Amino acid sequence: MQMIRWGLRSLCRSRKAGLYGYSSKRFLRTASFGAPLNRNPAEIRSKVLDCRESYFWSSHGLHDIRYQIHQDRKSADEEPVDPFALVSDELSIIANRLRSMVVSEVPKLASAAEYFFKVGAEGKGFRPTVLLLMASALNMPRPESVAAEIASSFQKDMRTRQQCIAEITEMIHVASLLHDDVLDDADTRRGVGSLNFVMGNKLAVLAGDFLLSRACVALASLKNTEVVSLLATVVEHLVTGETMQMTAKAEQRQSMEYYLLKTYYKTASLISNSCKAIALLAGQTTEVAMLAYDYGRNLGLAFQLIDDVLDFTGTTASLGKGSLSDIRHGIITAPILFAMEEFPELHSIIDKGFDNSENVDAALEYLARSRGIERTRELAVEHANRAAEAIDALPESDDEDVLTSRRALVDLTHMVITRSK
Repeated sequence: MQMIRWGLRSLCRSRKAGLYGYSSKRFLRTASFGAPLNRNPAEIRSKVLDCRESYFWSSHGLHDIRYQIHQDRKSADEEPVDPFALVSDELSIIANRLRSMVVSEVPKLASAAEYFFKVGAEGKGFRPTVLLLMASALNMPRPESVAAEIASSFQKDMRTRQQCIAEITEMIHVASLLHDDVLDDADTRRGVGSLNFVMGNKLAVLAGDFLLSRACVALASLKNTEVVSLLATVVEHLVTGETMQMTAKAEQRQSMEYYLLKTYYKTASLISNSCKAIALLAGQTTEVAMLAYDYGRNLGLAFQLIDDVLDFTGTTASLGKGSLSDIRHGIITAPILFAMEEFPELHSIIDKGFDNSENVDAALEYLARSRGIERTRELAVEHANRAAEAIDALPESDDEDVLTSRRALVDLTHMVITRSK
């Protein structure tokens, strides 16, 4: 099938001439109205990839301009924070625990369950990193009436329980990936063969169920009914979101409101409710717990919106899975939904479905002429800003570790909207 991509000639030229003469708004507007390139797939892909760095710069710049958190508190020569490095030791501990938690008496099941927890296949640990940083950002002040050694013991136990939330979240996440790959008939995940492709659908489904059962056992060990209820709701949301995607009627597939609700259920609910669980285990107030929730919700939505952009602009090698996979499966995401607002003709193409490659090509051509990609990025930036605002609204603290963790959480919002894979 011909793989139509769009290039943004004026954007590429602006990169060569220098970007700094543009305001962010003008830069994005210029990028969006570039003329479509010819239909040579290799040339289109090459030009799009060449432009990507400039386009990421624009999103990053817009994010910086619209929300500069704590800039007055940072010295000019302060080193940027690497969120993953801050919690790298704990990430290693969690990775080892996860490998031990998915052991089974049945070798084949154990092999399947640990497929994405093996060394080298476990991913970067985005969700555990968010949760560990949130735990540090909400670190409770030590009560004055409690002896130092008792307070230290309490903090250590609380941290262990919060690490458990990170482990549970990762197991739920991987279980959802295993089930999604079966439903989507995927053959790659994280740059390797998907479990269903390697071991078959039945074993992949059972491995996902096994991970969920292990997550339930770990969740019960926390003995906190509110946290149990939160993460049980997450599993319900995952199923609800997937069902919404599978059973959507024509008008629902073409509704932005429906898409965002489905996206919350499938992606943002897990990280938002897990962040809230971290706050509850820390003994924080309802208001602080909701700020943690708001951060996770908006970060999760921004993450998925960029994912939807990358499905059109990324490569199979960079994504670790097939590009254009959503539209090939008939899944309508934000870039196409925004394009439909400019080109109502897209409605009839979507109604015909995408089993025919000509319909896919036609939809991509309309997308190339629209501001669908740009508007999706702008919406992602909006949610990233809201996530950063939630961190800024947390109770003030003079603790250096707390402030560093909060800055790292804000830096993660930048990383989410500027990532290329």
